[in-house]
Amino acid sequence: MQYRKNKKGEDISILGYGCMRFSTKAGRIDLEKAEKEILAAVEAGVNYFDTAYIYTGSEAALGEIVERNGLRQKINIATKLPQYLISNRTSIDKYFSEELSRLRTDYVDYYLMHHLTDYSQWARLKSLGIEEWIASKKASGEIRNIGFSFHGTTEMFKKILDDYDWDFCLVQYNYLDKVSQAGEDGVKAAAAKGISVMIMEPLRGGKLVGLLPEGAKKLIASNARGWSAAEWGFRWLYNQSEVTCVLSGMNSLEMVEENCRIAADASAGHFTDQDFAFIDQIIAEIKRTEKVGCTGCKYCMPCPKGIDIPGLFRAWNLMYSESRYSGRYDYFQTTGLRKESAFATACIGCGKCEKHCPQEIQIRDMIKKADKEVSPWYMKAAISVAKKFLLRGKK
Repeated sequence: MQYRKNKKGEDISILGYGCMRFSTKAGRIDLEKAEKEILAAVEAGVNYFDTAYIYTGSEAALGEIVERNGLRQKINIATKLPQYLISNRTSIDKYFSEELSRLRTDYVDYYLMHHLTDYSQWARLKSLGIEEWIASKKASGEIRNIGFSFHGTTEMFKKILDDYDWDFCLVQYNYLDKVSQAGEDGVKAAAAKGISVMIMEPLRGGKLVGLLPEGAKKLIASNARGWSAAEWGFRWLYNQSEVTCVLSGMNSLEMVEENCRIAADASAGHFTDQDFAFIDQIIAEIKRTEKVGCTGCKYCMPCPKGIDIPGLFRAWNLMYSESRYSGRYDYFQTTGLRKESAFATACIGCGKCEKHCPQEIQIRDMIKKADKEVSPWYMKAAISVAKKFLLRGKK
């Protein structure tokens, strides 16, 4: 494992463990499986673990695994204040205390203001006394590094960045997002301030691996480097010295092993001109087939009418990156046959989803287009019949 320095000069593994995508079993986090994967990651040198208040069961699972295996002094825990739920100063303390309890610890190594998209959100927190609150928590040692996670424009990112003495930030960044959200300019601006830059969605929710168009997959398979699709995505990031740590939502031992192998080998500046040119080829293939830029982050969920928005968009993209059959079959299996799922025709146009979408997708319009292609009338009929048969008697 390779390490890069944070703002204080401490070592952070260049691969971080994203705890949003732990495997589930019977609707709950599969603790035994997650424990094996976390222990394998720690053994390989991973020392940065990222979770959040709204990641269902994630903080509690991480806390239990860390306590049971005596890992607290070996790792850094990052979690997030749900600023969108904050109404007053008291609620800040309430959520923070609850997070400490879930994590079974008395301090957080890296604490973030979660999901900032606009300066007004940070301004509201300041009006509630967040700066004084942070100062008191840092003084007591309950918070060791303070930062924010961001989904918005580059200009807004820089405005928030310049408004406070941050220790680190967390941004969505990958070779498809060079000029969107914080983007390359934002990453460089943060690094220039000496702020640690943590990366989320390095593979765009798996899109840069499993949902690559066939043309891109063939290019990767024939490239002399012999790198996998995931390896190209990670190495593109590790090549940049401005990047401190790259999060990966690892949920298999094979994924842990592969990602740790890459993190032990890739270094800043190792990309050649030919490598950059190859990435441009991959991007061209992706742009040629993409229908909607959804990363599957699920911030748009839950839909009040039960529509699985990320699932619908994933299937729609799959219809174009692989085949119409693949997309429709994926939707049928993973989304259509869930008891509580609803078709996009159930949308009431409330717009709740769009307010929280980091990609600023016009979801209400796009789900209508996706629905027509992914689930035409005969698919809806088939799904309805299958649900009655396969889900009968289930609670």
